[in-house]
Amino acid sequence: MLKSRARYHLGQIVRHRKHPFRGVVFDVDAMFANTDEWYDAIPEDSRPSKDQPFYHLLAENEQSYYVAYVSEQNLVADYSGEPVDHPDLPDLFGDLTDGAYPLQVQLN
Repeated sequence: MLKSRARYHLGQIVRHRKHPFRGVVFDVDAMFANTDEWYDAIPEDSRPSKDQPFYHLLAENEQSYYVAYVSEQNLVADYSGEPVDHPDLPDLFGDLTDGAYPLQVQLN
């Protein structure tokens, strides 16, 4: 039985440890739940373990907005207080409050 617990929560702002992007958590998988093709595309020497939480992020960098799928080991909390400007944020979350985005949709 998997006994991991997600470190980050919905609406929390996080940033990648190695790559220059940040984003807002909008979903969490308790363990890897993407395709083998996606996983195999990651260079083997930096491929994360599948037995950890993976996060779906509304992500941004200096050039674009996108959705990212990132292992917990590659994320750190972002306490900068700076908002994320992803255009899909208003579809799921309210305004930035106390460093996080409150969920505005009903989830199953």
